[in-house]
Amino acid sequence: MNLVRLPIAVAAVVAALFVTAPPAVAADPWAQGTVNTVGKIIWEAGDGRLGLCSGAVVDAPNGSVVATAAHCVSARESPSAPGDVYFVPAYDHGRDSYRKDGWRVSAFHLPEEWDPNGETGAILPHDYAFLTLEPKDGVTVQEAVGANALRFEPVRESGEVAVLGYPAADPYDGESLRYCAGETNVLDENEAEPVNLGGLLLDGCDLTAGSSGGPWIQDYDAETESGTVVAVMSVGSGEGQVVGRPYPEAARPLLAAAGAEAAGDTLPAGPEVPLSDR
Repeated sequence: MNLVRLPIAVAAVVAALFVTAPPAVAADPWAQGTVNTVGKIIWEAGDGRLGLCSGAVVDAPNGSVVATAAHCVSARESPSAPGDVYFVPAYDHGRDSYRKDGWRVSAFHLPEEWDPNGETGAILPHDYAFLTLEPKDGVTVQEAVGANALRFEPVRESGEVAVLGYPAADPYDGESLRYCAGETNVLDENEAEPVNLGGLLLDGCDLTAGSSGGPWIQDYDAETESGTVVAVMSVGSGEGQVVGRPYPEAARPLLAAAGAEAAGDTLPAGPEVPLSDR
C-alpha cells in the first residue's frame, strides 16, 4: 500500500491531525480508564485555547523524561516551543486542574534534523522528541507513576502494538484515553513512499489531533501499567491509517541529555528550541 505524503499536524492549536477525510473507524476507550505511564501534554495556546498532545514516561536516570513527537514542540506555524507546559500522567477529565495534577516541563530535546520550515520528506523521519520534567514536591514523575522502556531501532516486527493517546478533534474531546491495537508493521520501500519509510503503520485507527506524540507500546504489562515504547504518533491519512515514528540509534544522545538535565549535566542535545509565551 502506498501512503500519500502526509502533512505534519499543527498540534499546538489542536488542528485536525487527519485532514483529508472524516474518521473511518473508532478508537476504543482504554478499558481501565487510564494508564499511569501515559499522559497528556497541555499548554495555553492563546485566545482561550489549550495546546494538546500526548506522551509517555520513559526510563531515565533522572526519572523525569517523557517521549513525544517533535511537531508537538515545534511546528511550521509555531516554531517556538510553548512557554508553560505540563505533562499529566493518567489524565482523565482534568482540564481545570492540569497544573496541579501535572509535572511542569523544564526542557525540550529535539533532533538537529527537525526543522519545522523544512521539506516534509526531509524532516518527517525525525518527528520524535523528549521532554524533561521538573520534580513536583520533590518527587519525579517516574518515582510517582513508573516508566516504560524505550526501544531504539530496529523495531521488532512481530506481535501486537497498542497505540495510545488523547484525541481531541471530532468525534473525540481529548478528555479520556483512547487506543488502537494491531500487528506491528514497519514500512519498507514496497509499502510506502520515501517520506514514510521506517515508520510503523497501523490500519483501522482514527485517533485524531491531540493523540500526536502518543506512545506505540509493545509488551504491555497491566500490573505495572507500562511496556516498551517503540514509536510515537506522527501522522495519519484521514482514512483509518496512522504512522508512528520510531527512535533511531542516533537519538541515544538526545535521551542521555534529557535524562541528565535535571541533575545539571550538560550534554549535546540537538538544537535549543526557544520558549514562547503563547
